Amino acid sequence: MGRAVTVATCALNQWALDFEGNLERIVRSIDIARSRGARYRLGPELEICGYGCSDHYYESDTLLHSFQVLEKLLESPATQDIICDVGMPVLHRNVRYNCRVIFLNKKILLIRPKIALANAGNYRELRWFTPWSKARHVEEYFLPRIIQEVTGQETVPFGDAVLATKDTCLGAEMCEELWTPNSPHIDMGLDGVEIFTNSSGSHHVLRKAHTRVDLVNSATAKNGGIYILANQKGCDGDRLYYDGCAMISMNGETVAQGSQFSLDDVEVLVATLDLEDVRSYRAEISSRNLAASKVNPYPRVKVNFALSCPDDVAVPTCVPIQWRYHSPEEEISLGPACWLWDYLRRSKQAGFLLPLSGGIDSSATACIVYSMCHQVCLAVKNGNADVLADARRIVHDETYIPEDPREFCKRVFTTCYMASENSSQDTCNRAKLLAEQIGSYHINLNIDVAVKAVVGIFSMVTGRTPRFSVYGGSSRESLALQNVQARIRMVLAYLFAQLALWARGMPGGLLVLGSANVDESLRGYLTKYDCSSADINPIGGISKTDLKNFIQYCIENFQLTALRSIMSAPPTAELEPLVDGQVAQTDEADMGMTYAELSVYGKLRKIAKAGPYSMFCKLINMWKEICTPREVASKVKHFFRMYSVNRHKMTTLTPSYHAENYSPDDNRFDLRPFLYNTTWSWQFRCIDKQVNAL
Repeated sequence: MGRAVTVATCALNQWALDFEGNLERIVRSIDIARSRGARYRLGPELEICGYGCSDHYYESDTLLHSFQVLEKLLESPATQDIICDVGMPVLHRNVRYNCRVIFLNKKILLIRPKIALANAGNYRELRWFTPWSKARHVEEYFLPRIIQEVTGQETVPFGDAVLATKDTCLGAEMCEELWTPNSPHIDMGLDGVEIFTNSSGSHHVLRKAHTRVDLVNSATAKNGGIYILANQKGCDGDRLYYDGCAMISMNGETVAQGSQFSLDDVEVLVATLDLEDVRSYRAEISSRNLAASKVNPYPRVKVNFALSCPDDVAVPTCVPIQWRYHSPEEEISLGPACWLWDYLRRSKQAGFLLPLSGGIDSSATACIVYSMCHQVCLAVKNGNADVLADARRIVHDETYIPEDPREFCKRVFTTCYMASENSSQDTCNRAKLLAEQIGSYHINLNIDVAVKAVVGIFSMVTGRTPRFSVYGGSSRESLALQNVQARIRMVLAYLFAQLALWARGMPGGLLVLGSANVDESLRGYLTKYDCSSADINPIGGISKTDLKNFIQYCIENFQLTALRSIMSAPPTAELEPLVDGQVAQTDEADMGMTYAELSVYGKLRKIAKAGPYSMFCKLINMWKEICTPREVASKVKHFFRMYSVNRHKMTTLTPSYHAENYSPDDNRFDLRPFLYNTTWSWQFRCIDKQVNAL
């Protein structure tokens, strides 16, 4: 009868402007799909050029090289007898569109431009592309000569249409279109489309996976049908980690699930599904059928090809499965670890250097690197030849096989405890013990000589010697002396990153890792150009609360017992003098707020779009059991003063893994002024008026 269709989707670790590598991964995914019997293959959004090209989309070279890759794909034997759906930018009548190019046997069937562009948060698609606004309209697209010579076609359909094969009907959505209130799959389903496809460039955020899965399943729960989602995976060249999760759903239930985090550059999902299950599911939904009888039809591109075989009665079909979600702690362990691996291998460096203070933040960063080493060893054990080749190149040993995470960690990870006269023996011991347990190459050094030399230059020039406040100095003097220590640590970190391997007789350099969490960045509780300034920061988008939970996860899953004492110690910068040999300075006392409060402020400021007055109004209800309105007002004012005074620090914030939707990243996610009127006079007056009324 021709009812069992076999379709494939994939998650590809594409890299912006890596046309050669992107082509190889696309071809490999098509080969795998064909070998497993698929008759249709879907790839991620803009997979030919890579999603994160940003302003390179303006360049004609990006368009040219995308068509050159398309030419190779059309000519490849791998693409014969399978409908291939690939993503690339296309210029139509001098307007640039984000498109799907769907082809079969050297013939382009349809170029489908994106209708709804992602333009919030990290996304800026409207900067580079124009949405296709002509619903159910198709125009002629004149192909470039290099494509005409392969296909023999002068023009092909371009626009909002669907494909009608000999056995079914397919319609395409693209990423953001699934998330819009009036998604195209609604009307396409009413018009008889049975298979919906979605090519995505969707990045990881903690606790986001269930939202994406629910959207896909709900797309076919009310309307019936098969939904196929492909996604980018890995580090595309910036702060985002695209987290795969390719999936196939039918009639509201998941039938195939891809991994969210892995080091596999190519992952292909294949499912065989019965079209009659879709038809019978729809048959009894009378409200759906009434709406379908009135729908405005889509243009159909007829395709002389079937996704099923004539005699398929005995072909087994897929059954629903339960989606397995990662806990937030697992997400922190896996997502940033995969991002670090991509950054390390693609930057062609020899490893990482981390200033390890013995506190929660730098220890969490160290644990993420250790998790990366675990992932590498596991991938090699499972036969991943790409990971093995990368590992050998990184350690400069063509015979090396990473089998033990601690041993691999020793080769690629250097930790450095930078003591001063204000450092306690406790933090030194904690850092040393953790380094031993994860296997990093650990360095202990003292920065006092350098600090005294820098302060000595100032004293020699000015004739004045600054003092800490505990010795009678002003707060200005004390803060300046703390900042000198912090900044010297950054200078030494880069010196050791460049020359530590040279001193050991080994080739290559190291990437410096930062370890400021998202809450400290939001509050500005960091020294500009201190150790928060690094090459990359895997925890810069993660809250202190989540990091503490992650540390507990590492104690239990990696048996890192050194973390117990780190968890129990109060967070401290250790920049002020010790009192009786003990740390007197703590982070929360310095900040004038707790980390838990900071997370609340951050979510209200960014996610709830609350200014000072709105934040106050929300918090007097949220905190009514623990704070008076006057206390809430004081806390809100203090936060906004410190946030605005320190906002300039965000302009130099180290590129961080994006994991939270209240990140203060100034690059493109959280666009704000960095010179504020920090009195907030009008806003605070509104708060005071409300306090008096209450």
